[in-house]
Amino acid sequence: TNTIFMWTQRTSIPYQGFTKGRSFNFRQSDVALLKEKFPELRFVSPRNQLGGFRGSNNVTRGDKTGAFNIYGDNPEYINQEPLDVIQGRFLSYSDLQDERKVAVVGTDVIKSLFDLGEDPIGSYIKINGINFMVIGVVKKSNSQGDNQEDANTIYIPFSTFGKAFNFGDIVGWMAITAVDEIPITQIKPQIMKEMRLAHKVHPDDERAIGHFDLAEQFEKITGLFAILSFVGYFVGALVLMSGVIGISNIMLIVVKERTKEIGIRRALGATPREIRGQVLQESMFLTLISGMAGISFAAGLIWVMNTLLDAAGSVENFANPSVSVGVIFIALAILVLSGLLAGMIPATRATQMKPVDALRVD
Repeated sequence: TNTIFMWTQRTSIPYQGFTKGRSFNFRQSDVALLKEKFPELRFVSPRNQLGGFRGSNNVTRGDKTGAFNIYGDNPEYINQEPLDVIQGRFLSYSDLQDERKVAVVGTDVIKSLFDLGEDPIGSYIKINGINFMVIGVVKKSNSQGDNQEDANTIYIPFSTFGKAFNFGDIVGWMAITAVDEIPITQIKPQIMKEMRLAHKVHPDDERAIGHFDLAEQFEKITGLFAILSFVGYFVGALVLMSGVIGISNIMLIVVKERTKEIGIRRALGATPREIRGQVLQESMFLTLISGMAGISFAAGLIWVMNTLLDAAGSVENFANPSVSVGVIFIALAILVLSGLLAGMIPATRATQMKPVDALRVD
């Protein structure tokens, strides 16, 4: 998540003889400049996409064809994108240096262009009339899910992309990752300043270079979930409190209805401690029964959700919802404490009864 994506747009402020609305491109020299100027950057990966952002292109293999996303990438990009190589390998620096016509493909590419059970490694696919040999198959890491866009992606070496599709050394956008110890948001202003200076863009032109700060967005989402968690815990606490009050009222009624029974037990030698223990046990029993019913309902609901998600296919960032065993044990502990709390007032009232007065109640 300690990554930003950066691309060029049109300038919005005239500067050094250049008019407003000037377009420009990042190049390989910008990648080298950032690596040289900022040692705190772990990866600076140039990227290109055939057909522009979210553009798709026809890819063929024999009589089979499909529309897929074609990316030009460096080998280190696999360290920035959570990808698992499930067959073959990812791009290498030898592929990049030798400008090899090789491709790493997503899982849906295999489904569209190959027969079931057919080994794709070593086979050729044709992109814009140019043959590329398949060297690997990738999918999104399990924690992220494998959505349709990722499954429909083909990765080829950045150098090969530029030569094969006449992009030269133009960089569509850069994926920039800082070392773990330094937040990318902290050095982002210096990176933007350096790029504006390199391309003669006005220092105050915020529009000329677009960017997406993954760390910043992740922080916002984390903050949103923290608020939602707080609201959930607050509502849960209110529901639990209302349940405790409800059970306490039930036990008060039970104690009142069993006043004569309590008087008889006291007359036969039952101690206040025994009377209190009986009321608390009944209170905890009611609380546990209600709580376990709720936990069972939640577990059943989660099972239904998992079944529906499996039937619908993988859903990115929302797969395999579950409740851990630890959470269940914590819930049980809270239920026991809630039962004790709910029974305290009725139990105290029961022990304060005098046997003579209790026996007089009809």
